[in-house]
Amino acid sequence: MKSIGAAGAVGLAGCSTDGGSSGNTISMGILMGVTGGLSEVGPAIRDAAELAVKQVRDADNGFSVDTQFENTETKPSRGVSGAEALVNGGYPIICGGLASSVTLQVAENVAIPNQTVMCSPSATSPDVSSLEDNDFVYRTPPTDKLQGSLLAQIAAERLEKESAAILFLNNAYGNGLSNGFTKTFEEEYGGEVLNQVSYSAGRSSYTSQLQNTLDGDPETLVIIGYPESGNKIFRNFYENFDRADMDILVPDGLRADDLPGNVGHDMTNVRGTNPSSAGPGIEYFKSAYQDEYDSAPGPFNQQSFDAAAVLMLARAAAGEDDGTAIRDQMRAVTDSGGEAVGPENLGEGVSLAADGNEINYQGVSGPVEFDDNGDLASAVYNYFRYTENGTENIEQVEV
Repeated sequence: MKSIGAAGAVGLAGCSTDGGSSGNTISMGILMGVTGGLSEVGPAIRDAAELAVKQVRDADNGFSVDTQFENTETKPSRGVSGAEALVNGGYPIICGGLASSVTLQVAENVAIPNQTVMCSPSATSPDVSSLEDNDFVYRTPPTDKLQGSLLAQIAAERLEKESAAILFLNNAYGNGLSNGFTKTFEEEYGGEVLNQVSYSAGRSSYTSQLQNTLDGDPETLVIIGYPESGNKIFRNFYENFDRADMDILVPDGLRADDLPGNVGHDMTNVRGTNPSSAGPGIEYFKSAYQDEYDSAPGPFNQQSFDAAAVLMLARAAAGEDDGTAIRDQMRAVTDSGGEAVGPENLGEGVSLAADGNEINYQGVSGPVEFDDNGDLASAVYNYFRYTENGTENIEQVEV
């Protein structure tokens, strides 16, 4: 399912800030953390959502798109205030937020009670699945229930480890992954998790937390978090512990090509997983993203494009700025078996949906078919490793 967040409202260039339009105007809020814990990946995720908006605007299909951006600063309180600003501005759909902790707070306190449809491109905590959301919350990445199990499988089967320890960010994202890894590693593979140590973001040093995590000499270390804290954690690890050859596993939140440079140390002992992007429109998306931003897309960029695309298609199919009507179209535009719509013909897809035609949005990241919880029905992950110059995929794994 989903989430959002942010501080002061900032209108995007060329966009109005008077949401709640009707007819052929799609009004969509974008709530994402571009500062704080996700500052290294948030701006690019926002860019991907805006690219989907641009595809519709440039289609000359009679539709305009009105957006308003709110920066959550990767803080739940800012997410709630930003979501309130969008709801009060009349925006019936919200693309965002990023962090699971922000998502959960915004969903419970703003989106659900105000019947606002949300679709997150990166909130992966299993807790999102259990929200009593009346079907107003969706997400385009897979749940971490799957990723935690996959990391455990990699530790046990591919790395052949019998013991592990986990250092995890103390929020919904970190807790969900830590518990998911532990359950699978111990119950399915007979391994032992020696320590589960939580940490808070914003500390000047994580040496003591690392010491507690490494107590008992585990064979592998799992580090869960975001780049802002990850920079310090890995720097402390390499500077203070003679374990540079230790196998370390990380989830999607710590896949960042600039991490080794920021840490100042070789990180080739680190492997990880992140949701894959294998949809039929992936090459078109990569080219369009490169042309627009002069850079390659990064983690969750494809999921962000998909989240924005599905929201706009559902709004077009509903024909009005009514959250309930839009909610009722979220699955119809993704799994109806109608005419194929992807990034290359998204503008046309909006017109088709508005005219009452059945469409089947085929995601950049892969199939976007929602189950009863608003989660993806299936998922594919990248198994990757850090290199001297960033990261590279080892293989794709379907779960």
